[in-house]
Amino acid sequence: MTEHTLLIRLAGPLQSWGVRARHTEHDTHLRPTKSGTVGMLAAALGRDHRDDITDLAHLRFATRGDRMGRPTRDYNTVGGGTYPLRPLDLITDHHRAQRVEHATSTATGPHLGYLATHAAGRWYGAPKYIAPDPDTGTLIAAKADRAGLQREKWYLADAAFVAAFQHTDPDFLHTIAAALEQPKRLLWLGRKNCPPAGEIVQGVHPGTVEHVLAATQLLPNATQQSPWTWIEQPASGSRGQLINDQPLSYDRENRQYVDRREQRLRITPGTTHTWSDLL
Repeated sequence: MTEHTLLIRLAGPLQSWGVRARHTEHDTHLRPTKSGTVGMLAAALGRDHRDDITDLAHLRFATRGDRMGRPTRDYNTVGGGTYPLRPLDLITDHHRAQRVEHATSTATGPHLGYLATHAAGRWYGAPKYIAPDPDTGTLIAAKADRAGLQREKWYLADAAFVAAFQHTDPDFLHTIAAALEQPKRLLWLGRKNCPPAGEIVQGVHPGTVEHVLAATQLLPNATQQSPWTWIEQPASGSRGQLINDQPLSYDRENRQYVDRREQRLRITPGTTHTWSDLL
């Protein structure tokens, strides 16, 4: 059967294709990941996190780094300093109520609920690590001291990539292309604070990802004349390296990924497939 390839443009002020994400540390790959871009296709089609993505995951993936951008670090702190001790906090969170039980039962002052500034000690600040209590289901804070959380997030700034998805059914690719142009859910380049800029879809063309990317013009702001290209290879083969980037499920309670094989090579693009109306 004849292979066809959908071309899309991944460009914006910021991108962040996380490899591993913790509460206080979020990294980014230096190029778009298959799991991240398949997630964007699923969002465009209106799929929920628990919906089946087998058809999208079976697409053969490749990405070309026309403009690799630069890694950018965002450092911030949250939840530091004092925080008002509200009656609702004491009613709904037994952990917090126990911590200030003595202070609240013995406090006297000019108005109802008065609590001396020092009565709660140094422990009470903005609630952090909020999650349901295992016994009651009520949202409580696992940490409520006055020390702020430090967060470090990494992004790719001013980057532009060409991504390609290969399939034997051109109608399926055209359905995805139409969804990307009129998405049912918001699209982002890896993370929710990284929206794509300008036109995304270039078109669907006959041929494999290698041939179509080789025939596709460089993006207008490209910094590489022969950019690196990462092309998915058969898992049973020996080309390239294994990376844990094949999505099986986006269910927040059961996210699953397995290894896939990827080869890196340089491609000198042609001009058969061109870009127009790009912002």
